[in-house]
Amino acid sequence: MLGIRFNYSITITQPHFKFEYIDFGQGYWQWQSKIIISYWEISHLRRILQTKEKNLISAGTVVLKNGFRVFFLGAALFSIISISLWFAIYSGAVDFSVDRINIFQWHAHEMIFGYSMAVIAGFLITAVGNWTKSNVLDGWKLAVLFLIWSTGRILLLCGDSYLLVAGITDISFSVLLLITLAIPIIAARKWVQLGLLAKVLLLGIANLFFYLGSFGRFENGINIGIYAGLFLVIGIIITISRRVFPFFIERGVGYPIQLFNSRLLDICSLLGFLAFFIVEVFYNELGWANYPAGFMAVVMTVRIIGWYTPGIWRVPLLWSLFVALMFIDAGFFLFALSPILGVSKFVSVHAFAVGGIGVVTLAMMVRVSLGHTGRKIGNPPAHLSWILLLIISAGLVRVVFPIFAVQYYSVWIGISQLLWVGAFGWFVVSYLPILTTPRISSADTGGE
Repeated sequence: MLGIRFNYSITITQPHFKFEYIDFGQGYWQWQSKIIISYWEISHLRRILQTKEKNLISAGTVVLKNGFRVFFLGAALFSIISISLWFAIYSGAVDFSVDRINIFQWHAHEMIFGYSMAVIAGFLITAVGNWTKSNVLDGWKLAVLFLIWSTGRILLLCGDSYLLVAGITDISFSVLLLITLAIPIIAARKWVQLGLLAKVLLLGIANLFFYLGSFGRFENGINIGIYAGLFLVIGIIITISRRVFPFFIERGVGYPIQLFNSRLLDICSLLGFLAFFIVEVFYNELGWANYPAGFMAVVMTVRIIGWYTPGIWRVPLLWSLFVALMFIDAGFFLFALSPILGVSKFVSVHAFAVGGIGVVTLAMMVRVSLGHTGRKIGNPPAHLSWILLLIISAGLVRVVFPIFAVQYYSVWIGISQLLWVGAFGWFVVSYLPILTTPRISSADTGGE
């Protein structure tokens, strides 16, 4: 009779068994048991790795299915990296070497033609698909477009050592994006969307001016490119807000409401913004931009009052968009009154950039991510309000605090940068699973 000891302990870790200790017999039998268990462990590890590989491939396939998925993730991640680097540069912790452009111009360029352009690309590729009932771009073609955008960002994170290559890459991205959007719009005869196409074209031209200026080929091209880009993004926001914000509000407040809109107001907004854009970008030295800025402030105020209803404060994705419009309105007011108030125009610029662009892009990324993945816009995750409050706080600290306590200007900038990174970091952590998993069905998407 063989004396066989068969002692074991098992810890169950769902969904598989994990063997902690095994003592199976002696000699040959003990050796045999170790071989069996080792083979089981190797096989189990292989299955885990194969599952994770399949999950990664699946996530990559999903991300490249819609323009908003890959570009929203890319924009958010890039904004975290870029603003974190800007914080380190501004605080003196990092020496960022640039020769053809200064660090402020680098920062402005990357937030306009890097971050903002990616959000616009993701939004418009998705929106044009809806407008034209077509699949605008997906799969490897979308991956190529995203790779071109990413390459430009990586090159400029290295300073201006590869500025020429970055310029070629950036302009190529603008041209390809324009073609991508134009083909389905023209095919579907959606002529009303040509205005947005024109703004995308002008953004590409503004970026070209920036690069030509950086190589001394276009006098004052850097500043013209930066400010043209900034105000074109604001122009796109004003255009899109007129088209969709009233619809969002009327559908989202939960009670019947008819918001005020006027054809005359639309014309005043168009002409006022055009005058402001031309005078400030191309005739800045005349100092006349304060007048159309004041006119635009009045127009925006009338529009905001006409769209206001108390129900917006119950819905984060409504009050955040409303606050963003208020920031843009404040930007025009501060610009117009800067000579009287003695406030730097950089304060109004950041009302447009942080409070306007920052808040509206983050809110729209959340809205599109929820709506176009089949989730309920009217019932978003509870922490969404905190994410939006962080980015709004970044705008308030950057714009309002320096007006009343200018002696702490650098401190306010640093706090605003940290709040920005916190908001977008929270967005990435919260919405990465949404953007990398397939669309769910049977949800009320709130009219997306």
